[in-house]
Amino acid sequence: MNYIKASFNLSSDNETNREILMAYLALLDFESFDDSGDEFLAFFKTGAVSEQDIEQSLADLPFQANFSLEEMPDINWNEEWEKNYFEPLLINNQVLIRAPFHKEFPKAQYEIIIEPNMAFGTGNHETTSLMMQHLSDLNLKDCAILDMGCGTGILGIYASMLGAKTVTAIDIDSWSFEATIENSRLNQVNNLEAFIGDAQLLGDKQFDIILANIQKNIILQDIEKYISVLNDEGILIVSGFYQQDLEDIMGKAAELGLRKLELKEQNKWIACAFHK
Repeated sequence: MNYIKASFNLSSDNETNREILMAYLALLDFESFDDSGDEFLAFFKTGAVSEQDIEQSLADLPFQANFSLEEMPDINWNEEWEKNYFEPLLINNQVLIRAPFHKEFPKAQYEIIIEPNMAFGTGNHETTSLMMQHLSDLNLKDCAILDMGCGTGILGIYASMLGAKTVTAIDIDSWSFEATIENSRLNQVNNLEAFIGDAQLLGDKQFDIILANIQKNIILQDIEKYISVLNDEGILIVSGFYQQDLEDIMGKAAELGLRKLELKEQNKWIACAFHK
């Protein structure tokens, strides 16, 4: 299955407007986003979204955004990531994230190997780093972990390495599902199970720790469901939103009876842990 890359240029390009654009596109059948470069990139399966769909969505934005579409053939993602300088990344002086093609990298207590593909999530984004810092602070021994919006599976893999008993990883993106399975195999993680879908898959399962590194709107939409499957005294860690969104997240959490444990911030991105 080929994918289409949509490249967006915003008239007023800032973090807030990129988040707004992502929220609008998420209502269409876009599957992956990359906001790390000069252009905002979004990806969808060939035929899933029309140019007219995108134009109608952009018409409702409070700013102007131009876009171009490019069909992406099946390519060697290792080569692409090497060209774009995906470097080994050391987080919290404890966990190293690298690709299989890296030959030189520092030693660390934990090492996670990520096979590059279209499921973005190499640890370079602030929210991934913040979530991993939260995990490093916790005792995960024998815990049941849920990773919502798992991306490449980094958080779930790290949780397993830290002693989690089971890890359930869920993402709406088929690339993320496949990447999580592949990366679990690369890292010899055998207690992680991946699924394609959203919070509706949770049913009546129960978890000790829930990770949701998604985006503000999805968190607000699904947080009540997360809480329903979180064990008493369990911990919910959320990220994927900016400092200015924290008030909305905190308000909803308080309304549902959650107590804030710890807040971490990096470059205006937030990751917050709550106690049930």
